[in-house]
Amino acid sequence: MAPGSTPAPAPALQARDIHKSYGRHSVLRGADLTVAPGRLVAVVGENGAGKSTLLKILAGTLSVDSGEVTLTGTFGYCPQDPVLNAALTVEQHLRYFAAAHRLPGLDRGRELVRLLGYERYAQSVAGELSGGTRQKLNLTLALLHDPDVLLLDEPYQGFDWETYLRFWDLVDDLRTRGKAVVIITHMVFEQNRFDLLADLDDGRLTPRTASMEEHHVDA
Repeated sequence: MAPGSTPAPAPALQARDIHKSYGRHSVLRGADLTVAPGRLVAVVGENGAGKSTLLKILAGTLSVDSGEVTLTGTFGYCPQDPVLNAALTVEQHLRYFAAAHRLPGLDRGRELVRLLGYERYAQSVAGELSGGTRQKLNLTLALLHDPDVLLLDEPYQGFDWETYLRFWDLVDDLRTRGKAVVIITHMVFEQNRFDLLADLDDGRLTPRTASMEEHHVDA
């Protein structure tokens, strides 16, 4: 390191040589991923490439066959299929998750509900919500405790255009505050939003750093 230079921040998330098989079917074959604080990364791949498997491993909900995952700080996980209690209202979900995270109140949760535009459903039970609104609640719960690392699996499916734009406003705020965000997707419409795209193919991740640099230059 040169005298007077600032050391690079420690990775917020690092996955090394991740292997995972289901029976004889090898899904991940040495996947590596490093995400620094304040960076937005897209993991892109075809359906069945192992994207959701990778995210579950990063979130700690699925064990690896071999390899290592290191997370710094707190994390939030938004799975592709919302994990909600159909009998509980939106407000009750906020209360239970706030209690689980030992939060002092519901200010952050109510702010997220407002930002994502579904305040009128606060007293509606999750089982009666549309798919898009359930996804909004799913995202709200992942963000409730203001995690340092956010893992999102196809987070904007079912969103209308206005909510889609509000989602990116939230992500921009997270990046500005030094949060690391990983988004799993099978397609990327707006590549210039991301700091890095990583293609998941044949069980390995290949960064597309050069193309991203070009997008930033064009912007």
